[in-house]
Amino acid sequence: MRFLFLLFVGIPILEMWLLIEVGSRIGALPTIALVALTAFIGVNLLRQQGFSTLTRAQARLNAGEVPATEILEGLFLAVGGALLLTPGFFTDTVGFCCLIRPIRRRIIDHMLRSGVMQTQAHFQQGGGAHRPGPDSPEQGPRTRVDRDGHVTIDGDYKREE
Repeated sequence: MRFLFLLFVGIPILEMWLLIEVGSRIGALPTIALVALTAFIGVNLLRQQGFSTLTRAQARLNAGEVPATEILEGLFLAVGGALLLTPGFFTDTVGFCCLIRPIRRRIIDHMLRSGVMQTQAHFQQGGGAHRPGPDSPEQGPRTRVDRDGHVTIDGDYKREE
C-alpha cells in the first residue's frame, strides 16, 4: 500500500520539482520543447524496438520455441512507451531504460535471477508448465533456459493415427 502511495503521489511531485528546476534554468519554452522532443524520440524508438521484438518472437515461434524473453521485452516496451508519453524527466529516464535494448535486457536478466519474475523462474525450472498424465513420466518434460533467455522443453510424444 505504501508503495502505491509513493508511486502515485511521490513520482508526480518529483516530476513537478524537476520541471520547475529545469524551467528555472533554461526557461519555460525550452523545457516544454525538451519534453516534446523526448516524447517524439521515444515514439520512434518504441516503433523500431517493437518491430524488432515482434520479428524475433515470430522467428522463435516458427522455430518451435517459446518466446519468453520477447514477451517480457514487449511488456517493458509498453511500459516504456507509456512513460515516455507522460510529461516529465524522471518518467522519460525510466522509459528510455525500458526502450534501450541492452539496458532492458540487463533489467530483465536481473529480475529473472533475483526471483522478481517468479512465474517465469518457475516455468524455467519445469514447474507449472506440465501436469503428468497417465501415460507420461512422473517428472514431466525437462526445460532449459540458455543465456539469451531461449526456453527449450525436452519431452516425448506419441503419434496416433
